[in-house]
Amino acid sequence: MKCTSCGEYIYKGRKFNARKETTEEKYYAIPIYRFYIRCTRCSGEITFKTDPKNMDYQCERGAKRNTEPWRMNGGGSQETDEERLDRLEREEEEKNAMEELETKTLDAKREMAVADALDEIRTRNARNERVGKDGLEATVARERIDEERERQEREDEEAAARAFMRRQDALEEEIIEDEDESEAGPSAAPISKEAALEMPPPSFKRVVKKKKDHAALLGIKKKPSLV
Repeated sequence: MKCTSCGEYIYKGRKFNARKETTEEKYYAIPIYRFYIRCTRCSGEITFKTDPKNMDYQCERGAKRNTEPWRMNGGGSQETDEERLDRLEREEEEKNAMEELETKTLDAKREMAVADALDEIRTRNARNERVGKDGLEATVARERIDEERERQEREDEEAAARAFMRRQDALEEEIIEDEDESEAGPSAAPISKEAALEMPPPSFKRVVKKKKDHAALLGIKKKPSLV
């Protein structure tokens, strides 16, 4: 509202130390109260009373409302009960329309979230499938490498076994040739029975060997003992 004395604007949520007065007027069983306040600028007295019918207040003296579109119709007169009911119905319909619009907006957001989640799932599945194919190819390549390594190892073992067999055959041929040469050489003359009887019997007497003089071999002469 606006003060009629100084033109100061006072907003609706402003707090005052007001003087309260109960009037004789009533709206059905609801009493109507009158309040006295002072302007914050010029300290002029402002009087207003409650309006239970429109759930608002009415300025009486010292100030005036800027606009009252919720209580006044196009002609500037106070609305009747029927007009007020019509207005409330229109407001309710508008409110329902707004709620329906909000519901549709929430549904659209929910559908977008679901679509985004599905896209993310499809992307993840495609990535996992691609990784699985790459892993399968890597596994196949690894198996091929292992098979090639095993084949080379088998070939190396077979080559080593063949070389060992050839070496064994060569050694056997050399041994056979040596035996043939020894058999073909001069044999010792056979000993007759009489000569074997005339041979002296073997002696098992211990033979004491003389120690070698290593000092003499090295050219070192020992001095004779003085004792």
